Amino acid sequence: MKIALPDTQGRMADYTLTGTPIAQAVLPVNPARIVYSAAHVVADPFTTNDPSGRAAVDWEKTMEFRRYLAGLGLGIAEAMDTAQRGMGLDWPGALELIQRTKAELPDALVGNGCGTDHLDPADARTLDDVIRAYLEQVEAIQAIGGRIVLMASRALARVATSPEDYLHVYAQVLSACDQPVILHWLGEMFDPALAGYWGDSDFDATLETVLAVIEQNLSKVDGIKMSLLDKDKEITLRRRLPAGVKMYTGDDFNYPELIEGDDQGFSHALLGIFDPLAPAAAYAVNRLAEGDKVGFRATLDPTVPLARTIFRAPTQYYKTGVVFLAWLNGFQDHFIMLNGHQAMRPLPYFAQVFRQSDACGLLRDPELAVRRMKSLLAVYGV
Repeated sequence: MKIALPDTQGRMADYTLTGTPIAQAVLPVNPARIVYSAAHVVADPFTTNDPSGRAAVDWEKTMEFRRYLAGLGLGIAEAMDTAQRGMGLDWPGALELIQRTKAELPDALVGNGCGTDHLDPADARTLDDVIRAYLEQVEAIQAIGGRIVLMASRALARVATSPEDYLHVYAQVLSACDQPVILHWLGEMFDPALAGYWGDSDFDATLETVLAVIEQNLSKVDGIKMSLLDKDKEITLRRRLPAGVKMYTGDDFNYPELIEGDDQGFSHALLGIFDPLAPAAAYAVNRLAEGDKVGFRATLDPTVPLARTIFRAPTQYYKTGVVFLAWLNGFQDHFIMLNGHQAMRPLPYFAQVFRQSDACGLLRDPELAVRRMKSLLAVYGV
């Protein structure tokens, strides 16, 4: 099967598909690694809302995708940045998403993004403003029995003046949590408004602040998701975590090595790239459970070039690649996103994602993917 695709200079060349779809596997109840897929949302293409206005979600397709993830045995990281949280999906929309997923999949492993995004950072004046905003979302999520992923706060980044301010805010918020939470250390490559988070721009200094937050609130912390796209920094923190506190890799560039681990430990996973890579993640972690490290790496290593393309700078627009693949694979009938983010990457990017997805067996119906890619090319005048 062939398709003509453009290169970075706009030159067209035939590409022959060679990939074999990854074999299906389902993670058991107690897998070798805990795996959360940070899931995207499906936009309603027929809304009359302008892209810059209130988000309109296709709830049926959005829930259908979550059933698919749960059917593979994956956990779901709900209402996180992959769902365009703070980039099209506001807090009321996120809460409805959290509520619907809880009702749809009451027994699934779900961690729910909890932040302060209903508080405009420009309106935050004091640490108490930030604490109140966090606690409002904590209460809403816990009211339905939801587990929490405590996301970084743009408002806190704006008003905090020292590491001590972060220690104070996190202590107040964690004291209100009724189950241990996953902390989220999100780097500025994902959200420039988080520059200097934890009170410093120096990694060694912020590392000590993060460890202090964990150690001072140990009974309230299940683990930490680190999204800095730097494996050495993640390993440094992982080796210093208190016993029983899990590292959840958020490194969409180096996940195979980090999940496999070394003689001093390993990372679990909470990854946006495990939305399009869900079947590969399930199959690979099953191989790991069988002691087949070679099979684990043989499944995931070929996906890394694709992940690096999807998450290339500006990294915050990685959601465009995630949803593009969901469309190619038939999980939705259109390539429309909240806030018009389908337009945030150029045509050669989509062509490269197509090639790399085929190469690592992630086009589950190649004929459908080719038809849809051709329809996208036609929009661009090809």
